[in-house]
Amino acid sequence: MSELKESPTKIEEVCEVTCVNQDLIHQLQTTIQDDEILGMVDIFKALSDPTRMKIAFMLDQAHELCVCDVSAVLGSSMATTSHHLRALKNMHITTSRKEGKNVIYSLKDDHIRTLIQMTLEHQREKKEHEQQQ
Repeated sequence: MSELKESPTKIEEVCEVTCVNQDLIHQLQTTIQDDEILGMVDIFKALSDPTRMKIAFMLDQAHELCVCDVSAVLGSSMATTSHHLRALKNMHITTSRKEGKNVIYSLKDDHIRTLIQMTLEHQREKKEHEQQQ
């Protein structure tokens, strides 16, 4: 997994002249809601853990999985798997239902599914672009 590294600021990366679009700035300042931004950050935090991202990806692919199946795919204990699933559920990324003696998990909604699919598509395009260079 690659880490983000800070690079020195290049002259091409900063404006040479300051020109501020006041109308646009005002529109953005009134549009950006801190509580919404923090909620978005929480979703990305939850998915920033590789195990939880694997779980979300599995649920996107399979639509529904019981805790036993998720544990088997991950090769981890039921306790560890349940911990990650509970964290995803608490962040409103997954939902669960009891079916007999099993607990079945799925992604909460299509927004999460779209986020996962778009992120994967972006990653694959990035990888393809890097291979072409």
